[in-house]
Order: sequence, then C-alpha cells, then structure tokens
Amino acid sequence: MNDFWNTILDFAQSTTTKVGKQLMQDFGRVQALHKADGTLVTQADKWADQTIRDAIASTFPEYGILTEESDRTFPGTEWCWVIDPLDGTTNFTRGIPIWGISLGLLYKGIPIFGYVHVPPLNQTFHGFWAGTSGLATPTGAFLNHHPIHTSPDAPSNNHFFNLCSRSTAAMQPDFPSKIRMLGVASYNFLTVANGAVLGGMEATPKVWDLAGVWVIVQAAGGTWLSLKSEPFPLSAGVDYSDRSFPTLVVSRPELVSVFTPFLSAVKI
Repeated sequence: MNDFWNTILDFAQSTTTKVGKQLMQDFGRVQALHKADGTLVTQADKWADQTIRDAIASTFPEYGILTEESDRTFPGTEWCWVIDPLDGTTNFTRGIPIWGISLGLLYKGIPIFGYVHVPPLNQTFHGFWAGTSGLATPTGAFLNHHPIHTSPDAPSNNHFFNLCSRSTAAMQPDFPSKIRMLGVASYNFLTVANGAVLGGMEATPKVWDLAGVWVIVQAAGGTWLSLKSEPFPLSAGVDYSDRSFPTLVVSRPELVSVFTPFLSAVKI
C-alpha cells in the first residue's frame, strides 16, 4: 500500500481513536435533544463532529466535508470526507454498547475508503474499494486489521437477517432467517460484511450512514441493492439532510431474490 493510502488509514485510525476515547467517557451519561427530523442529538455528537472536522481541515485542507451535524451540502470537491460522528445516538444515550464513528472518503462523489470505529465493542472496520471511480486503490475489507468476507451460507433458522425499526413490516412467519435489530445503520451492514449475518435492510438511511460501509460491504464480497435511488455519486450543491436511500445488503447475489419478496410491505 502506497504512502497516500497509508496516510488516509493512519488519519482515520488516529482521529476516531481520539474521538472514541472521549465518547466512552460520555457513554450513557448525556442527555439528548430532538432534531427537526425527530432523531436525537447530544453535545457528544456535536463535539465529535467538530473535532473530526478540525482534524480534516488541518490534515486535508483542500478536501470537502459532508457531515450529519453541520455541513450537509455536498461541496462538489474532487475529494470529500463524509462523517457520521456518532452513529447510534439512541443506543449511546441509553447505555447500549452498539454505536460507532463512521468515515467515508469520496473521490468525485464515489466512496473509495471506509472506516468505522465501534469503541464499546473494541471493533474497527475499514475497507478500500475502487468501484467505478477509476482510481487504482487497494482492495479489501478488514476487522481489527484482519481480512473479512461475507458468508457463503444459505438461509436457515440458524442464520440472521437485520432489520431497522422502520422495516419491521418485512417480518412474516415464513421469513427465511432469524431477525435481529441492532439500532445502528452502519453496524447493521457491517455484520453482513464480516459474515455474522446473511443480510440487512435499512428503510431510511442517509448518505453519512452509508458512505463508509458502502465500501466495506462491497470490498468484503457483499451485494448492495439500492431500493429507491442510488446514493452515489453525490451531486454538487445538493443538501442531503432530507434524502433517504432505502437499502438491502446481502452476503451474495443469489440471496437478493430470497429476501426481496419480504420487503414489499415496507414503506420506503
């Protein structure tokens, strides 16, 4: 891996480690407020957002920033970091140890590097995937620097599928796997990437929920299916705060036809 990609990886690791240590001090101890869209935000979210933005501005001054808590309009820069400073705020405020810090690096609006740090579980995921960007990037997905890959298994009652709270209409008596609900969009899909579950569905994720894991899932061999509109490439000047991108992720292409019939009842 060349110096450029080492710099990117080192930056993501050092920044999320610093932010994660402070968030662990606040974990389960802060009060949340409701944002206009009904989701929660805490002072910890805002602090993490500002800290990451400051780090990007210092290390990559020419790169754009798109983030859930402040800069929500894609600037159209060639390179852009997409930030979710605290994915899983409800879990965070309630003391449930599934939440993370998510970073995605975009080239011409397409994610090519993803990094998600999950401090309570001591798990860190990252991946490189060039996709249609035209870049010569490394390729691979990793958990704590060990390679990961999606599961080759067929669905059964001993396998899992993740739903979000807005997609529970998919649950039917003959659903082909056990259902789990983790409460964090990024971690929902990361468990597909590391082979723990066969698939996952999110009904209302935003681009900052998806940018980092979009890379990791596909680098791990997963199949990504946008159910309404494609999230990437992003468009310059667009405010992404009110745009959702319903998504199905499965461990391999053959499972798309297995799970999609159950999603028809979900409102997207």
